[in-house]
Amino acid sequence: MVEIVLAAYNGEKYIKQQIESIMRNTYEDIQLTIYDDAREIGTSIAMTDILSVMIERYGEKVTYKKNIENKGCTRNFLEGLQASTAEYVMFSDQDDYWNKDKIEATLKKMKEMERIYGKDTPLVVFTDAIVVDSELNLISLSFHRSNHLNITRLDLAHLLMENKLIGCTMMMNEALKKKITTIPKKARVHDWWIALVAAAFGKIGYIEKATILYRQHENNVIGNQEYSSYIKQRMENLKSQKEVIDASMRQAEEFLEIYGEQMKKRQRKLVERFAYLNTRSWLYRRYAMYCYGYRKSGLPRNIGLLLVI
Repeated sequence: MVEIVLAAYNGEKYIKQQIESIMRNTYEDIQLTIYDDAREIGTSIAMTDILSVMIERYGEKVTYKKNIENKGCTRNFLEGLQASTAEYVMFSDQDDYWNKDKIEATLKKMKEMERIYGKDTPLVVFTDAIVVDSELNLISLSFHRSNHLNITRLDLAHLLMENKLIGCTMMMNEALKKKITTIPKKARVHDWWIALVAAAFGKIGYIEKATILYRQHENNVIGNQEYSSYIKQRMENLKSQKEVIDASMRQAEEFLEIYGEQMKKRQRKLVERFAYLNTRSWLYRRYAMYCYGYRKSGLPRNIGLLLVI
């Protein structure tokens, strides 16, 4: 069975359409569990009304859980992953739209990887996404191409500096789920944390085609951004960029605290060097960036790194 963990927050505007797209998938052995993180009473009532209709329509395939406390996006997803008893787990945002073959295509890739590496190997599969506006009108045919992200660089060093995995396109196997033993406090986002775990202890698979319509609107936590605007914004605000890099180093420091004893010596050193890079000299930081592979996608981003790291 595949369980889909949907982390919701004030999601009443789009969640009905998203649930319907999930339930129209060609793969039917699924369980959709919705973890509602909203605290607003009015929003909760609206969500409850919508989900009552969905549960009546789809029966036991849909489960709704209201969080007692506000957990935030990262914790909501990761605790949902930990709570799952399914063999495979996928994440879903509340406002996207899934292709009919998304689950089937991702599971096929996952099973191919399990045949190669074994079921005991922590595995994650992710895909591309079509970027759309709030009304599902096309913005870009490829999230990764529009953001100039190099998805061939999925090693631990590159992922310490830059995430390429889109959480709402991911599928994780049971072996990877079992590696998430502690909920991090300094993780940038849930999908980035899982990418680091998979890179350190398992394998990452990619499907080049898009499997979802990735909706962009004013309430997105993280979304698509025009590449030229992204570069301009970063170059104009180097202080903000420095804070982003520092946050990635704090994430690496916590990763080291949780998984340091489980990593191979070479991996541990790689994470350790990155976590404490800001304590080293100006020259060493630039040397480490290229010697150990702490880099981002594309020349403009890496020029920016040289200015702030």
